Amino acid sequence: MHILHTCSYVLAIAVYVSGSICVCSCRRSNDSKHFCFYQSTRDLQTILNILCILNELVSVGGGRRVGVLVSKGGTAILLQLLITTSKEWPPSEELMLQLHTILAKVGPKDRKFGIKARINGALNITVSLLKQNLQNHKLLLPCLQVLRVYSANSVNAVSLGKNGVVELLFKIIGPYSKKNTSILKVTLDTLAALLKSKANARRAVDRTYVPTLLAVYQDWHRNDTRHRHVHIRKAILGCIRNITNIKLGRKAFLEADGMRILYSTSTECLSVRTLDPLINTSSLIMRKCFPKNRLPVPTIRSVFHYQLPHIPAEGPVAQLYRQPPDVDDVVDESDDNDDTEADTENDTENEEDEKNHKTQNDDIETDISKLRPKENLTRPLEDLKMYECFFPELSENFQGYSFDSSKSCQTPAVLPKSLAPIVVPTAHAPSPLSLAQGELTDLPLDLDSICISKDGPGGAGGAGEGLAQELERVALEEDTLNGQSQSPVVGSLQGELEHDDDCSSHSSGELGVLEVPDTAALLPLHDPELYIDMVKGTKSVPQYTEVAYPDYFGHVAPTFREHILERVYGVQRAKIFQDIERMIHPNDILDKVVYDLDLKRSPVIDDGESLKFNSQFESGNLRKAVQVRKFEYDLILNSDINSNHYHQWFYFEVSGMRVGSSYRFNIINCEKVNSQFNYGMQVLMYSVQEAISGHPRWVRTGTEICYYKNHFSRSSIAAGGQKGKSYYTMTFTVTFQYRDDVCYFAYHYPYTYSTLKMHLQKLEALRTPQIYLRQDVLCETLGGNSCPLLTITAMPQSSSNDQICQFKNRPYVFLTARVHPGETNASWVMKGTLEFLMSPSPMAQSLRESYVFKIVPMLNPDGVINGNHRCSLSGEDLNRQWQRPSPDLHPTIFHTKGLLQYLSSIQRVPLVYCDYHGHSRKKNVFMYGCSIKETLWQTNVNAAACDLQEDLSYRTLPKILSQLAPAFSMASCSFVVEKSKESTARVVVWREIGVQKSYTMESTLCGCDQGKYKGLQIGTRELEEMGAQFCIALLRLKRLSSPLEFRNSSHFLDVENDLIESRCKVTSSTTYVLDEDEPSFMEEVDYSAESNDEPEPDPDPQETPADEDGLSDSELALRRS
Repeated sequence: MHILHTCSYVLAIAVYVSGSICVCSCRRSNDSKHFCFYQSTRDLQTILNILCILNELVSVGGGRRVGVLVSKGGTAILLQLLITTSKEWPPSEELMLQLHTILAKVGPKDRKFGIKARINGALNITVSLLKQNLQNHKLLLPCLQVLRVYSANSVNAVSLGKNGVVELLFKIIGPYSKKNTSILKVTLDTLAALLKSKANARRAVDRTYVPTLLAVYQDWHRNDTRHRHVHIRKAILGCIRNITNIKLGRKAFLEADGMRILYSTSTECLSVRTLDPLINTSSLIMRKCFPKNRLPVPTIRSVFHYQLPHIPAEGPVAQLYRQPPDVDDVVDESDDNDDTEADTENDTENEEDEKNHKTQNDDIETDISKLRPKENLTRPLEDLKMYECFFPELSENFQGYSFDSSKSCQTPAVLPKSLAPIVVPTAHAPSPLSLAQGELTDLPLDLDSICISKDGPGGAGGAGEGLAQELERVALEEDTLNGQSQSPVVGSLQGELEHDDDCSSHSSGELGVLEVPDTAALLPLHDPELYIDMVKGTKSVPQYTEVAYPDYFGHVAPTFREHILERVYGVQRAKIFQDIERMIHPNDILDKVVYDLDLKRSPVIDDGESLKFNSQFESGNLRKAVQVRKFEYDLILNSDINSNHYHQWFYFEVSGMRVGSSYRFNIINCEKVNSQFNYGMQVLMYSVQEAISGHPRWVRTGTEICYYKNHFSRSSIAAGGQKGKSYYTMTFTVTFQYRDDVCYFAYHYPYTYSTLKMHLQKLEALRTPQIYLRQDVLCETLGGNSCPLLTITAMPQSSSNDQICQFKNRPYVFLTARVHPGETNASWVMKGTLEFLMSPSPMAQSLRESYVFKIVPMLNPDGVINGNHRCSLSGEDLNRQWQRPSPDLHPTIFHTKGLLQYLSSIQRVPLVYCDYHGHSRKKNVFMYGCSIKETLWQTNVNAAACDLQEDLSYRTLPKILSQLAPAFSMASCSFVVEKSKESTARVVVWREIGVQKSYTMESTLCGCDQGKYKGLQIGTRELEEMGAQFCIALLRLKRLSSPLEFRNSSHFLDVENDLIESRCKVTSSTTYVLDEDEPSFMEEVDYSAESNDEPEPDPDPQETPADEDGLSDSELALRRS
């Protein structure tokens, strides 16, 4: 047979039918002609010659020839030849050898090979041949290779197991030997395929094969010193891995001391990079078999309780209240299922791409009637008139108002209601003074009685270089009740900070002195004294009496760049191995509780040798701290109030550290399946020693950071009814630099409710005669805190009719933020927006003259105050309540929606609505909007056939932002409406209020992977800049829609064009995102947050059995049809 290089391939098929051999040779030449010839014979040698030719043909060509052979029905012919040959006795060994050699090459290319082999009865023939030739290595190898292909089919695997193939293979597996390694490798691969069946795995456990496999693995590990047979060692681990997919297998593994064996062998391999596959697989097995532990808390509910005015009829909160008090909600009766956990998680990250966890397009709304905006009022007009008082700008005529810019502005401003003084219990920690007296007290302290007095700078702290270095003393005077000293409101130094001689010379009971940097010039909106006043009017469920130092001192953004952390190879694996050591060496674990909020009266347990923790301040979240090793602590976060989950936000204080020692902190009850902590994000730390030395700032810190599934069981009550779930660990390591320091750690830059109130009051000082600013209290929250509402626009230039008419007819822009308390970056973006709107710049003035801004800067004050991550005091995600908000349970959403409905009722629908959010899984800043056509384009629905007309201007604002803002990524934006988001602000305002430009603007918690800030972690400077850039984008949007209005605004045109040109130079060539949100890592198994979830093998597309015995062939045929 002549084969030309220009030909595609040459095919030879031998067909043995009714004692005849039909040989068909097909060649595709340039003229596309084919030829065939047939020859009949019973000669064995002729058959062997034909098979040899066929074997040679399929051995080359990179699998293309095998594909042609399969497509021409060659598999069925070869299997039929195998059946016919087996009927002769004795069967020809050489013929069987050739047939199995070819089948071993053809089988992997034929997706229906397993079904065809079972239908033709070829399975038993190969098994019988294998049993008869265990010592015949020449025939044994191809038989095992074919058996390996058979076993890839799950139904075949069960059938082969029943026929004793598992036991047969264990006769071949033996200790270390340099001989016949190819046979051993194929045997182990076949066994691993068979053990994917639960029935076969149970069979292996019953016959005590788990200790056998461990012993064989140890033997090969011990003797393969030159690592020439890593593939065999990995194949043994593959068998163990599949056995441990069932509960009995994990139990047998532990009883056989498998944890210690794999741990010791793996640690010996750590120094050899080429052995990483062994280490990764061993790690996966050990993590899977690690016994599930109970989270060390009495209940997964929040430590704090708030009684709701009424309980919802349904939903998670209703289930929580209906739960019997004696139910153990921390663990289930059996948290160890037979099946390994699936790679899906019931996650509720706002606006995130959930299509990876669902069937494609399953969450996309396809109902045209639901996609069409419905501008119908759900509340009577009479009810909506109550909101008329929040729009005085629509009826103001400014008669009698002086427009002389030299005079102070008389624009009405309604400040937030001052709250009555409240009496709260003292903080848990004694002050330095009470420590000196040896006294502790539990008497209540009236925060209204605390005052702050300033003395002149003195001591060493008063000297400094520049404004940032100058220090001043702030003395926190203590009120004395019943003759006993009380602890100060700012923090709890507990004697940690070193004071100068003046400070230490005070007599007990008089003053506790704290040096504070004077950062007034750097932080014009921050005032420590004013902050304390704001704290006094803030109501919290725990009735906090302390103030965290970072909130008191303020934050000055660092001038240096903070790069996205480059992850060290193997860091997650090393942390997992340290966790495994806890089980192997339990005596080395201290298991010492050092902080516990469940101990109401004395949560801090101080023995002088451990770190001291505290989170009893506004926005604080740390429930428990357990010292597990000398320099390692397990931390547990508190659930959102009236909830049993949402563990992500943290903010806590640490003191009592040793300088130069590396401390490892493990937050062990995280819930999300992955995190940006796996991709370069660092935690934030604030050092008080740094602050009093002139650098009050949050900085990114931590090394060896990773996020992975741990061995703490998550009950089905907390996992939405799913059993067998686990929590995740976020671990980081910190080395402290200062002696006697007090440090704070946070998930992201904290921004408390009291900080907002302070900023809003300071904004009043920025008001000029040209600015119309009004502050109202929209409503009161469940917790009794006021929800501020701002109105900002430009004053009319005069009281003439034209000016007043222009003033009243300005379009509205409605902005909201911080519906999710843990997304503090949203407040920093809002701060940038507010500061720009109140600035005296010509651009800001042009913007104010263009729009009226209605702003609710914090939709969830209660959640922010009490350290929640996602919910309000109602225990519900407020951004899922916009369709039917309750005035009692969701007052801020109810009344914010009421404002929008009122505007709609008077035909003043806002031009733009934007809700500021933060995103925990993606980089950059981006927007989500709403589009009917773009939603339908993601499905099989033909948008054109629906005769839809849609204004494409919803894309204009994001496009402008992509040109202006270096952190903004247009490629990350989405305008698809999903079913799971139909009750969010963005969708409801678009659908019910009729705002075409309705957006959610998401800011990353991590950093950027494009543009000017590529490779950098995001900070408050960049977030505030984003808020300002949003304002500039609105101004450009106005210019594009009404260019004639700006013909005389030369100052705006020049500044804006220069700004856009400079931004475009940076972003135009780099504004992109990868196809995947994150690049793959070298450690494929180790780096996955789900790396201990064994991925299921790709099922046979033509056969997916419903149970262990599988479906019959007729059922399979019916299903396929």
